[in-house]
Amino acid sequence: MTETLVVDRDHPGIVVLQLNRPKQLNAINEVMRDELSLTLAELAADTSVNVVVLTGAGRGFCSGIDVRNFGPGMLDASAPAIERMRFQEAMAALPQAIRTLPQPVIAAVNGPCVGAGLSLCLAADIRICSTAATFGNAAILLGLSGAEMGMSYHLPRIVGTSVAADWMLTGRTVSAEEADRRGLVSEIVSPDRLTQRAFEIASTIAGLSPLGVQLTKRALQTNTDATGPAAAMELENRNQVLSHATDEAAQRRQKWSGA
Repeated sequence: MTETLVVDRDHPGIVVLQLNRPKQLNAINEVMRDELSLTLAELAADTSVNVVVLTGAGRGFCSGIDVRNFGPGMLDASAPAIERMRFQEAMAALPQAIRTLPQPVIAAVNGPCVGAGLSLCLAADIRICSTAATFGNAAILLGLSGAEMGMSYHLPRIVGTSVAADWMLTGRTVSAEEADRRGLVSEIVSPDRLTQRAFEIASTIAGLSPLGVQLTKRALQTNTDATGPAAAMELENRNQVLSHATDEAAQRRQKWSGA
């Protein structure tokens, strides 16, 4: 366990990454930012990990940046623009690291998911939440742009441009029920079922071919921005040829055929 993260490797092929500053609703401070960045890089290189579950300790998922006690790296408006740009880029690197993990990421949202926390959630491949979850974009309420840390890229692709504009321009709190209705999450469960349900999904994925799973994740991400069906199918065709030639695929085909 690091200072701000709990990394659970008790289940084969699955890592549970828990943000662990419960008293601050898991707000991101400088230590968490750096530990999360390092841990994600380590997971990306770990071929024994097939699925990552991201969640929060206590009653919150992540309440955003800890503006009250971020640490010495926090900059104020008087800092040179180049330094503030570097700070913003370091924060934006977190959802990018989640998105580019080879392994699928399941965000299990257990409570408030705000600002930077929402950006982490949006970067996941599968999002489920408990009925206690809420979502929001706090930056616009602080006089800042509501578009940060990949939010203006991910959110419209998930819920549509009009809904994304509503949430990002008003900064209002979105309930778990609305998040489910709008397609932000694929499933909503009771708080006592959230961890179990995340494990059920993760276990299903972890039991499949790692190569097939990772190629599927890449195709989904790439083809979201495909110029047309021809380009999308070109990538799909390549992935099928690559995965078809593996020993694991041959063994699974044999099993399914009953031979």
